[in-house]
Amino acid sequence: MRHYSDTQAAWPTTQPALDSETRSLLRLFLAPILETANNWNDISSGLAAKGYRLGFRDGHMVILTTAGQVVCTGSGLGVPLAQISQRIGRPCIKADRGGHSGSLA
Repeated sequence: MRHYSDTQAAWPTTQPALDSETRSLLRLFLAPILETANNWNDISSGLAAKGYRLGFRDGHMVILTTAGQVVCTGSGLGVPLAQISQRIGRPCIKADRGGHSGSLA
């Protein structure tokens, strides 16, 4: 599995390549958090309980390792940012210095 550092100036616009088995396991493990949370803090804490973090890169919601490496996008798990935003509202994002990434405010 390829990861991208949280501190890279520009991360790939395409999702890191995950094999189908890993993608399926991540969907089973993480998608329910994204699909059922009542707010963005619930998503963040639910992911943290599983050992992941929530981040945003160039307009995409990404799942990060605790070390800040991008694992996949919400779309890659079958739960895109637009779908979550329709259900619980848009996230309030604090942009990092470079403006390409951010986190929940």
